Amino acid sequence: MSGSTIGKVAKKSGVGVETVRFYERLGLIEQPPRSDGGYRKYPEETVVRIQFIKQAKRLGFTLKEIGELLMLQKSADISCGDFQRRAESKLVDVKNRIEELERIRDVLNSLIQSCSMEKSTEECPILNVMKGEGIR
Repeated sequence: MSGSTIGKVAKKSGVGVETVRFYERLGLIEQPPRSDGGYRKYPEETVVRIQFIKQAKRLGFTLKEIGELLMLQKSADISCGDFQRRAESKLVDVKNRIEELERIRDVLNSLIQSCSMEKSTEECPILNVMKGEGIR
């Protein structure tokens, strides 16, 4: 039986062994058959699949979304347009997150500028905002 052990798959994929097991538990990669010695022997496609998962994560897709993409990839009646629509939806999510991070940045800048090292903790605008008071 040919294939690679979990350690070799992890190393080739640039992830840890626990990550390979985790992806297996989630159903993102298939559990391979065991060799006569009891070792799991992963096919080479497993490395390619893990690299796909890693790249999709870098692009902001959740593991649930990646699972859906992997299932779509297997469907014969799915077109590139289906993937394009999902990428467009992800782009909207990313833009919304960027806007939220920019709002956070602006509030933090404002708080830092309104803060004075000499103020007591009761007067600290940063702490007051954390407690639900002050700048919104």
